[in-house]
Amino acid sequence: MTRPTRRTGDEPPIGRRVAELRVSRGMSQQVFADRIGRSKSWVDKVERGVRTLDRFSVIETVAATLGVAPAVLLGGRAQRGSAAGTDTGSAVERVREALARYDVPRIGGDGPPASSPRQPADQIGYAWTAYRNGHHAQVLRMLPDLLADARAAGDASAADLPVRVYRLAAQVLVKLGKADLAWLAADRAMSGAADDPRLAGLAAVSVSQALRALRQGKLAMGAAAAAVHRLDLVRSRAFLPEEPALTGTLLTEAALAAASCGAVAAAAEFTERAAQLAASHGERHHDDHDGIGFGPTTVELTRALTAMRLGDHHLAVAAHRRATGDDAWRLLPAEHRAAHLVDITRAHLDLGDHHAAGRALVTADGIAPAETRLRPAAHAALTAVLRAGPTAADVARLAATVGLTRR
Repeated sequence: MTRPTRRTGDEPPIGRRVAELRVSRGMSQQVFADRIGRSKSWVDKVERGVRTLDRFSVIETVAATLGVAPAVLLGGRAQRGSAAGTDTGSAVERVREALARYDVPRIGGDGPPASSPRQPADQIGYAWTAYRNGHHAQVLRMLPDLLADARAAGDASAADLPVRVYRLAAQVLVKLGKADLAWLAADRAMSGAADDPRLAGLAAVSVSQALRALRQGKLAMGAAAAAVHRLDLVRSRAFLPEEPALTGTLLTEAALAAASCGAVAAAAEFTERAAQLAASHGERHHDDHDGIGFGPTTVELTRALTAMRLGDHHLAVAAHRRATGDDAWRLLPAEHRAAHLVDITRAHLDLGDHHAAGRALVTADGIAPAETRLRPAAHAALTAVLRAGPTAADVARLAATVGLTRR
């Protein structure tokens, strides 16, 4: 017997909704059972909550017979998911408008008193924390004001503020599939870094990610590798608080970029260098404003994704399982864990295991819902899971929340 699925809030169980809709349409349990090709006993158990509707294909059949959309049976949340997407689209347009502005906000003069330098720094720190926790919609709402602060920060004492803001904008926009805007923001971050090797290294992380999103793997690899070389030339690294995490992060970005353009030897070399660095220094997951974290677990996740992009899906899943089975996995930011689970679904699907792909997406949604509900990559993966075969009820509910169907 299937255990009834847990629900939250005031939504009635799916079986009760089936019973209410059946009665409102004047169908007896026997007539309804005949129309969906099931027994009267099966219908009775579903309506009493003894048996759960746990396959999306069955939910579709039941919904079609009752003349409603599957989302009605699953809680009617698809409309809210669609509305969230609309709000995100408006927020992205406001970010686009902010990136298109080149004026410097007036400070002093006849206008209101300028904010203290500490306030923008506090806001960008708060925004990075929201990003690491997977609150991407909240970050989008903050970005227009933060971008105005970045334009106003012209003195050397605030040199890192534009880099931090433009990097954050680039990384959020990559997730939302806005690669062109992400590249613009990342390029601005690199320009703001000027001659500072640390800031240039941080900016190069976002540049590499944006170039990969634009399917420019060789350029992405070159940007990350050049930043590593520049850091290697720094004689004293005492002023580089992110070391070795920054170098390690750049090496993993270079490996992912190499894999994206089929550079097998380069991907292996960058991954091995990152692994050696991680073995020497252990896990380093900073909660600072730069959002840099690195260690053996990060390298193993990179190994999984590079293998997946190079077509070795068995190796990808094996590396994924090693990394996610480690205690250090739970110490990674929610955004990182959920993003990886979304990305690894391709390996599960290419191995024909759509159940594992569905579980990965549901787990990701539990960790950081924005990763599954806002990212086009997650929507594509979820659609592929729905089309692959019978779908578990929790996957079906996630699809309804996002506003997707099998078709």
